[in-house]
Amino acid sequence: MPISGSFAGSSSMNRRLFLTATGALSLSAALSACGGGGSDDSSAAADPVGQADIDKAMKTPTELTFWTWVPNIAKEVALFEKKYPAIKVKIVNAGQGTPQYTKLRTALKAGSGAPDMVQIEYQAIPTFTITNSLLDLRPYGASALKEQFVDWTWGQVSGSDGEVWAIPQDTGPMGMLYRKDIFDKHGIEVPGTWDEFAAAARKLHKADPEVFLTNLAANQPAAWHGLQWQAGAKPYVTSGKSDITISVDDAVSRKLGEYWGGLAKEGVIGVEPDFTDAWYAALNKGKYATWITAAWGPVFLSGSAKDTAGKWRAAPLPQWDTAKPSSGNWGGSTTAVIRSTKNPIAAAMFAQFLNTDPASARMFATEQFFFPATKSLLTDAEFVGEASSFYGGQKVNQLFADIGSTVNASFQWPPFLDQAATDWTETVGKSLADKTDPVRALGTWQSRLTTYAKDQGFTVKGG
Repeated sequence: MPISGSFAGSSSMNRRLFLTATGALSLSAALSACGGGGSDDSSAAADPVGQADIDKAMKTPTELTFWTWVPNIAKEVALFEKKYPAIKVKIVNAGQGTPQYTKLRTALKAGSGAPDMVQIEYQAIPTFTITNSLLDLRPYGASALKEQFVDWTWGQVSGSDGEVWAIPQDTGPMGMLYRKDIFDKHGIEVPGTWDEFAAAARKLHKADPEVFLTNLAANQPAAWHGLQWQAGAKPYVTSGKSDITISVDDAVSRKLGEYWGGLAKEGVIGVEPDFTDAWYAALNKGKYATWITAAWGPVFLSGSAKDTAGKWRAAPLPQWDTAKPSSGNWGGSTTAVIRSTKNPIAAAMFAQFLNTDPASARMFATEQFFFPATKSLLTDAEFVGEASSFYGGQKVNQLFADIGSTVNASFQWPPFLDQAATDWTETVGKSLADKTDPVRALGTWQSRLTTYAKDQGFTVKGG
């Protein structure tokens, strides 16, 4: 999914709300509860479920509850129910992203009211695995699906001990959309490197002070993490249940801070909040000549900036090292199964079917316009060969499919995502908006996150 969840454009939950959302169950308490072994230790893979048991479960009348914010997903669910008529799926929209996660934490703490399956973004998975809330899908055959998905997505849903916590549904490899007419008018070449991008930003704004090459939203921690991802940063590295290395102000991140902070201070890029009325208007009137976005961006933009149809094109992100093309990811979600489900076989089979059945996967790409996670669709001639009139007949899907192969598979998220997002917005984001010093703000972000993690019982390195 594109702009949902804890990384939506507006501010994320603050620390008090985060703790309230967990039902006053602190992470330190959760860590303690998760630390034991025995049969309740989800790090140990359960025995595979036999085909006879699967067949029996799928023929037994059962009702499953699925929390999801995906519009019109009943069409995909109907395909599952047609194949398994004994299973009925109740679809519940409990909110998009963070509001849903808040309700889920409350239900998990109460011990009732949680769904069987849940829509969950990649970055939110560690927040729920740290509390043993998700079912390891390996015993239900999920491991055999690995080769069907883009490599980096499987890394996002896998645990340190090989667990499969969810099934990928869609992705958001990052690229750049640009106004060809504005580039042509001012003699600007599509930048292949970030140095060229900076030079273009200065040239364009000097030629027309009313136009900026891009806008780096000061309220968008998702985009920042995506840029860290592309640059090779590893802001979070977890080990086991309670060890984490926090490096949000490492050398790579400081390079980003100096780069973007410098352009903001020069006044050659915008830093206004995105996904606001003012931002939409700016895109329509040509205030910004590029949008650094993700694979869901082309469809989103075509609906939000209709007045500019035919003027846009797509390109990969500028590179730090052209010899090693890379990108980050922004957005995308999965289907996970809640560990407390009373119907684990049926729920696990649903999660797998929804995202691997050819008809269902294609429907997500053509009905909801999600960017696929399956290799089959990303090499499908009809999908990648589609020419978009909004982008001058360019085969945008092919471009982003190619970009997806350059996303690093090792990037990790913290088990306290909302706190990381809030702290970024109040430190680095604020420094961009105020045009002060993002590098110094990175140090403050590092310090705040380190203190928070230690307060929650984590053993922290790097801070």
